[in-house]
Amino acid sequence: MKTISAPVLTSPHELDFISHSAAQTLRIGQRLGEQLHPGAVLLLLGDLGAGKTQLARGIAQGLGSPDMVTSPSFVLINEYRTSKRGVRIYHVDLYRLDEAAEVQSIGLEELWSGRDICLIEWARRAEAYLPREYLAVELRYLDETKRRMRFTPRGTQYEQLVESFKTTTFG
Repeated sequence: MKTISAPVLTSPHELDFISHSAAQTLRIGQRLGEQLHPGAVLLLLGDLGAGKTQLARGIAQGLGSPDMVTSPSFVLINEYRTSKRGVRIYHVDLYRLDEAAEVQSIGLEELWSGRDICLIEWARRAEAYLPREYLAVELRYLDETKRRMRFTPRGTQYEQLVESFKTTTFG
């Protein structure tokens, strides 16, 4: 089994590394999910097939969800349970939305206003509506199995999350 490539820091708070397989992307998601706080918002960025939903599966597993995680492309929002009392995961996919009015109509802002965790795929389609603080996770397709992953935190709590993730994952 290959290990995750050592991280490269592109700024004091960004974390950049390579996942060598879908299984590693899942494990990265699990480790990240284990560290998420209630109310966390993650933007899952990347092209089709980059591994956003695979990462979301891992995050849900890390949060103790017994639910099967699938892409919400056609339903826009999937809701999953977690092992944390009173905390749900909202998995949002904005790929099919074309206009700002459509983003407003799904109540996106309500999803991160409480204790629940919100994972948003294709978040750039809703830039005007995003919260001020979040963790952006960008996945870039390198080849059939490898993905470059970059964690970019916005806000102190997400900077701390990335530092904690870096320490527990890479030592």
